[in-house]
Formats: sequence, structure tokens, C-alpha cells
Amino acid sequence: MLTNLSMYNRKSLLGYLIIIVVATLISVTTYAPSTKQEFTRLKTNPSAPEFILQDIQGKQHALSDYRGKVIVVNFWASWCQPCRAEMPSMQRAAEWLAQHDISLIGIGVGETRKSVLQFLQDVPVHFPLLLDSDSEVMQAWSVQTLPTSLIINQEGHIIFLAIGQREWDDPILLEQIRALNKTK
Repeated sequence: MLTNLSMYNRKSLLGYLIIIVVATLISVTTYAPSTKQEFTRLKTNPSAPEFILQDIQGKQHALSDYRGKVIVVNFWASWCQPCRAEMPSMQRAAEWLAQHDISLIGIGVGETRKSVLQFLQDVPVHFPLLLDSDSEVMQAWSVQTLPTSLIINQEGHIIFLAIGQREWDDPILLEQIRALNKTK
């Protein structure tokens, strides 16, 4: 009788382990961050909402300052690990894009000057980092997830969307952005 009970416990334990492994695999594949190196092309190309934000030096930047240029707008936060992870490749992309007269800016959601300066000690970047301290611009742009990037054409329309971390210096991504630049 004791042998039968042990066999029953082994089968039960094996059944539970199988359920746990399957549930874990489903959750990992469902919620794992995307590693796809692509953008989502929007079917409609809405106009990007205007903003006026300060950078960490106190200089004001308006979206309209970039009218006539292709621009990449990245929403990020210093506490967001995928945001932090993509910043070095974003810096390399900003340098390459600048050679093609394309701008890249970061909008720090909920960030203060102090938090961004502290972030820059760990992750040095040289493209403009603007402060959306009250998250109003994030809300106006209907951004739900960080990081989120939007690529805007010369007429001020949002063409591409990237939700989640990317390797921004990937030649495929850079060429997609450069192709929007009609003057170069």
C-alpha cells in the first residue's frame, strides 16, 4: 500500500511540474520583450502634437523647430531598464543620422534636471534630452509604454512607431529612417 501511495505522489508531482513548466513557457513567450529590429508603419499618418520642453541646460525646444526635417522622438525614463539599455545604440544612431540631416531627441518622462544629469553619469549621450516632468507630452502623444519612439517626416506626420527596446544603430533601421529624408 505504501508503494502505491508513493507511485501516486510521483505521478501527481510529475503532473504538477509539467503544468508549471508549460505555464512558465507560455508566460515567457507571451510577455518577453520584442527583439524584432523593425518599425511599425502607421496606416494613417497623424500630425505629431506640438510641444515646447526644456532640455537639461534650460534651453527650450519646440517640435516646430524641427519642421522640414525628419526627426526621431524617443520617450524614455531613467528608471526604465530597456530605455537605459538602448541609449548607447541610440547615441551611435544619433551621430549617424546627424550626417544625413536627421535629428534624434529624447523626452524624459517624469524626469527632472537632477535625475537626467545623474543618468548621464552612467550613460553618456549627446543628443537633446528634454524634460517632460509632468508627463503631459507623453499623454498628448498617447504613449503608453516606455521606451516608445516615433519617427516623424519632414511635414510633421508620424510615419513609424517603435514600442520597446531597439538596437538603434542597426543598418536596417537607420536606412528606413534615412529613406524618409527626401532632400538627401
